[in-house]
Amino acid sequence: MSNYPLLNLFWTMLEFFLWILWLFLLFKIITDIFRDHSMSGWGKAGWLILVILLPFVGVLAYVIIRGGSMARRDREQVEQADAAFKQYVREAAGPTGANAASSHVDELGRLADLRTSGAISEEEFQRAKDKLLS
Repeated sequence: MSNYPLLNLFWTMLEFFLWILWLFLLFKIITDIFRDHSMSGWGKAGWLILVILLPFVGVLAYVIIRGGSMARRDREQVEQADAAFKQYVREAAGPTGANAASSHVDELGRLADLRTSGAISEEEFQRAKDKLLS
């Protein structure tokens, strides 16, 4: 038989869960302090000192005072990451859809101008056109 009752086991698990939750909140706040570009260096240092030296009071004060702007900064960061990802996909995919069609039309126009001016022969024009349209 064990000398550790079931209720004590649940209590220990609850304390462990709350400790992990506390660490997540603490790291989230420290990250937010460094991410805030509107706060001065002295303001950041003051919040860090308060959060590290008086952790419960500092974290609760930060969430109460700056919780709304913390959510706004999270939202802005997500929007910036989403916009950067979409821009990367657009650049990596290259011209598609209507852009690709207009790009092909422009390229065919340039090829026709080169053929008309005599810079390329009819055979070179046909090869380039076939390559472009395939």
